[in-house]
Amino acid sequence: MTTEKLRGILPALVTPLREDRSLDRPAFEKLLEHVYSAGCHGVYLCGSTGEGILLPPSMRREIVEIAAANSPKDKLITVHAGATALADAVELVRHAESIGAHAVSSIRPYGSSFAEMMETYRHLTQATSLPFIAYYFPAEVGGPLGVSQLEQVCALPGVVGLKFTDYDLYTLSLIVRQGHLVFHGRDEMLAAGFLMGACGGIGSIYNVAPHWFIELYDHCQAGRWTEARQIQDRINDLIRILVAYPFLSALKRAITWVGIPCGRPLAPRLALTDAQDRALVEALEALPGLRRA
Repeated sequence: MTTEKLRGILPALVTPLREDRSLDRPAFEKLLEHVYSAGCHGVYLCGSTGEGILLPPSMRREIVEIAAANSPKDKLITVHAGATALADAVELVRHAESIGAHAVSSIRPYGSSFAEMMETYRHLTQATSLPFIAYYFPAEVGGPLGVSQLEQVCALPGVVGLKFTDYDLYTLSLIVRQGHLVFHGRDEMLAAGFLMGACGGIGSIYNVAPHWFIELYDHCQAGRWTEARQIQDRINDLIRILVAYPFLSALKRAITWVGIPCGRPLAPRLALTDAQDRALVEALEALPGLRRA
C-alpha cells in the first residue's frame, strides 16, 4: 500500500474481553464488521484504546491475525506495536509485517527521554519495511514536544508521519506543511483537524458511532464545513456523556449497549459502579442517532 492510501477514518479498536480476561473473538469479529459496514477505511489495533500496553504479546498477535483475516483487501490495517520491553515491540512490528498489515505505529515509551524515544523508534523502523506512524499523545505520556522535535521524529527513515492526539492544531498544521502525514487523534475536534490538513482520524469514539465519523469525513473532504460542524456537535454530545465516567469503562459499556459485548477494561482502569452503569445507559438511550450493531 502506498503512502497516498494512508488516510481516512481508522477506529482505534477496543479489545473485547471475557470475564476471564481472554479475548472474545466473536465479539472482536463483530466489532470489525460494525466499523467496516459503516464505511471505515481501516482499523488501528492495540493502541491506548485497545489496551495494547497491558495485553500479553501473544494476545496482541492474535488480535492482528483476526483483523487481517476479517478485513477486506482495501482496508488499512495499522498495528500499534509499542510495548514496555523493546524486544517485544520489535517482535510485534515484525509480526505485523508478516501477517500483511499496512503500517505500524508506537507511542513514546513511558518514562523515556526524547533521545531514548528516538532510539526506540530507530530500532522499530529498522525492523520493518512498513510505513511507521509515530504516536504523539503528550497528555498520556512524555509531555509536549516542540515543532523541531516532531520534525526530527518525522525525519527518521521509515517514519511517514504522526498519530497526533493533541489540541495544538497550529503545530499539526506545520507538520502537515512539511509534507508529513498526520492522523488527528482528538475525536472532539476532528473536523478542525481536517481543516488544518490532517489526512485522517484515529480515535476511540468511532467504535460506538462509526457512521457519524464517516459522515464527518465525507463533509470535510467535500468542503461542507457547516455540515461537518453539525456532525461534530453530535459526536461531542456523545463524548460529554462518556467522559463523565471512567472513560474506558464507559466506552466499552457503550459499545456493549450498541450490541457488541466488550467486557470490562483491564486494571488499573476503574470499573463502573451499578449506579454509573444505569445512568450511562439512560443517557445513551436519550441520545438520538446511535445505531445498534
